[in-house]
Amino acid sequence: MRIRASVAVVTGALALTGLAVPMAHADAGSDSWNAPRSSAKVSAAGAPTISNVVANGGKAIVVGATAKKVVKVTYTVSDPQGIGYADVALWRGSNWDEPTAFLVTGGAGATCGTGTKVTCTSTFTIDPKIDLWNDQAGTWKIASFVMDKNGAGIERTNVGSAVVQRESKLTVNASPEPVTKGKTITITGSLTRGSWDTNKYVSYGSQSVKLQYLKKGTSAYTTLKTIKADSKGNLKTTVKATSDGHYRYVFAGTSTTAGQNAVADYIDVR
Repeated sequence: MRIRASVAVVTGALALTGLAVPMAHADAGSDSWNAPRSSAKVSAAGAPTISNVVANGGKAIVVGATAKKVVKVTYTVSDPQGIGYADVALWRGSNWDEPTAFLVTGGAGATCGTGTKVTCTSTFTIDPKIDLWNDQAGTWKIASFVMDKNGAGIERTNVGSAVVQRESKLTVNASPEPVTKGKTITITGSLTRGSWDTNKYVSYGSQSVKLQYLKKGTSAYTTLKTIKADSKGNLKTTVKATSDGHYRYVFAGTSTTAGQNAVADYIDVR
């Protein structure tokens, strides 16, 4: 049976490491705490800091229907005592204690440099068969936990964001091949996207797609027209044959679905 990732329990516990450590709210969006090995009291201001949080190199995280996706989140961590542990989590929802979706690295922690100000990297492996549902596509928040070498730490619930999108696929076929100059070329194709609910690629209908042309011997595509896929994601249009060149469809994408360029189809005009 498929397990919904969003059932992870976060309430009053350090979800990033899987440790049930009581939290004391330090300020809006953060918690400060002391691990059992430390008796020193710290405030949010004296706890480790995190900055420069970047998910997937600043690009959207695009996940297909079945293939696992490895994602890295990098960030800068500072503390005068040195860094003992750091990690981040991705989550959705309005309440950190009751997220609608939650993704963790597995608790092993980030890979960090040495010193009082270091760069850390947390690695996620996202499995669409287990971790995602279609309604979770969009913007996720990033939470962080950092602990210094004395055991004093701080959890922040919103240090950045990441966009998680469904992968799209786009095809194109131009015919007839070859074609007489001045005759009609029919260009067909289809637009689909990965479904995290069924783990299959499904039609993505009623979306606008550009038809582009690259004349033989040139290096830049020209947009010929914009058409809309039918309700089943099918594409079809016609142009007049002028000279040898490549035709392709281009989908810009939406907030939930990544854009895609079809592999161009070459037409020999005689």
